[in-house]
Amino acid sequence: MAKKKSSKKKIISRKKIKKNPALHSETKKGILVVVSFTLALLTFLSFFNIAGTWGEYFLKISKLLFGKGFFLISISFALAGIAILIPHFKISGSKKPVYKTIVIGITLFIFSILGVFHIFSSGVNEEAGGGYLGLVIGYPLITYLGFWASLIVLLSFLIISILIIFNIPLVPLKEEEKKEVSMVKPSIILDLENIEKKKISAKTGLWHKLKGKVNEEIMRGREEKKYLPDKEMDSLLGREDISEDKRSLTAIVLAGKKKTLKGDSFDFKMPSLDFLERDKGQPNSGDIKANINIIKRTLENFGIEVEMAEVNIGPTVTQYTLRPAQGIKLSKIVSLHSDLALALAAHPLRIEAPIPGKSLVGIEIPNRSMVVVRLRSLLERPIFQESSSGLTFALGRDVAGSPMFADLCQMPHLLVAGATGTGKTVALNNLVVSLLYNSSPNKLKLILIDPKRVELTAYESIPHLLSPVIVQPDKAIGALRWAVSEMERRFEVLQHAGKRDIRSHNMAIKPEDENEFLPYMVIVIDELADLMAFNGREVESAIVRLAQMSRAVGIHLVVSTQRPSVEVITGLIKANITSRMAFQVASQVDSRTILDMAGAEKLLGNGDMLFLAGNSTKPRRVQGAFVSDKEVKLVTNYLRKAQEPDYKEEVVSDQRKNLRSGSFDLLEVDDELYGEAKNVVIQAKKASASLLQRRLRVGYARAARLLDILEERGIVGPSDGAKPRNVFIDEGTEEEI
Repeated sequence: MAKKKSSKKKIISRKKIKKNPALHSETKKGILVVVSFTLALLTFLSFFNIAGTWGEYFLKISKLLFGKGFFLISISFALAGIAILIPHFKISGSKKPVYKTIVIGITLFIFSILGVFHIFSSGVNEEAGGGYLGLVIGYPLITYLGFWASLIVLLSFLIISILIIFNIPLVPLKEEEKKEVSMVKPSIILDLENIEKKKISAKTGLWHKLKGKVNEEIMRGREEKKYLPDKEMDSLLGREDISEDKRSLTAIVLAGKKKTLKGDSFDFKMPSLDFLERDKGQPNSGDIKANINIIKRTLENFGIEVEMAEVNIGPTVTQYTLRPAQGIKLSKIVSLHSDLALALAAHPLRIEAPIPGKSLVGIEIPNRSMVVVRLRSLLERPIFQESSSGLTFALGRDVAGSPMFADLCQMPHLLVAGATGTGKTVALNNLVVSLLYNSSPNKLKLILIDPKRVELTAYESIPHLLSPVIVQPDKAIGALRWAVSEMERRFEVLQHAGKRDIRSHNMAIKPEDENEFLPYMVIVIDELADLMAFNGREVESAIVRLAQMSRAVGIHLVVSTQRPSVEVITGLIKANITSRMAFQVASQVDSRTILDMAGAEKLLGNGDMLFLAGNSTKPRRVQGAFVSDKEVKLVTNYLRKAQEPDYKEEVVSDQRKNLRSGSFDLLEVDDELYGEAKNVVIQAKKASASLLQRRLRVGYARAARLLDILEERGIVGPSDGAKPRNVFIDEGTEEEI
């Protein structure tokens, strides 16, 4: 019985598909344009008696109705075709109102000209001037208003009709309004022209088109998708009817209004979104119906009954969801990973079992053609524009195409890892540019550490920097130590003010006390492996100390590495940085090092990532946003011209001075032999545990501890295999320590 019912449903759905063929809105618009110009040409030919018998009759009727204005028929059809082609018409957000407006404008245009023809003609003969229609318009006006008043009224209606047809504002727009329209029109409003009114289910994940209005879920960052599957999927997946969303484009227009941030010493104008490029193209997911049948048939061959559910088409992958029958273990489906990949000819294939928050299993298949997610399409979203946090940044789009955002204030630190060339640096650029669009220099300060010297140097001299981009490892360690001391200073400020965190402290500051304002500080390390190789103990200690305590005072870490090994991403670092961004890696071992679970080895690269939020137990697949070097250069050039940087020299001051400051010593000098050990290594100009054992006659454990203390105090360098350690202090400067 169940099979018969299902077969009936399939037959019904196929009938529905045949009765309701999918016709793209652009195709409909093209048909209207062709029809309009065809009618314009036919009527034009009839005026010269070269349109056959039809043309003769049409000319007689048109002269009777329009008089000397019979040529307006051809002009009206041509105007209608031109008006439909003009993109400016889509600003109303809906097709029907736009076409009705065109008809109203053209009708007013014809009647006003016919009325003018009539009042200029001699007498009131219906065939003179504007024909019968001109008589209907002009005769009452001449009778009650006279010649000149009638002429003024008709000419005013003529001007109004032209404004209506071409949607031209009488007063030129201001510069800010032009920017808003130019930003909104191509990215959102032009897409609404392509949006069809469909019958869809509120639970489905297919990217459907709505007509005229956009369903904005501002707080969750959801949006209706631009990348759309075939219309037949509605019937195939049994969609339910939903009413047309009635929300207007007001929320979207707000995306262009956040241009100036007040409250600083001056009004700082944020960079324009015109510096960033827009999304282009659509992903090609292949034959969706065929893939659904292959998945279902493959699982049935292994004795697993499933019910296919929604399909989500993302920029990189398409997610097919299914609901297993009762009694089916998820492990059985996961174990068929290779069989499904073979049947679908898809590699790499990823299975998410179950999808968080749903009783479904997701099978993610790479799209045949992928789409680059541009940063601009995300920064235009209201959730970003209206965010109360200055550290909100765009991640990208998930497998359903929904925009993804994150907040460093909530993380509060981020670890980025993956193989070379998988999109880590682009993700860092995406994060930094998002922050630059979200916060002014007085509210956000950056410390950029780039041992590779080529990745973050594009941000040199922007006003948000606390110091020039740091490329030397010793100065990087000094900057981390300065950040620790700055953290301690901020805690003292909060303690005296009686506040718990930086946000409550800044909100309580009066306008006359601007000097007490504490800006957020983000430290970005592009390659952690280089710093760990230089002095792993120092770097790890500083990162752990900051990660443990700096959230309350507004200091946040973003650490990136292309070597996801336990020597670089140590246990202490992982324990204190719970938010992670994993790009494609070579092996499952590397994935477990980053995420404590497998999955990153099945990613596609080019920005495809697994994002694990600190408050989540399972990662979420995201196609990261892309920002090019050209876009970064345009934004940074604007910022350099807008304001000069205000560097703090103590951030990049001499490392040895910072090391001797005593503000960050994990090991207290509690050994009575410390002074002797210091003198021994300074006089010998080398340091090793065996040297201290011989000279001080102590055991290995105590000698090693003394050596660690000397290293922490900056007197000796890190170990280098079997070679003795370097000594940084000369005999003449030993009294300073």
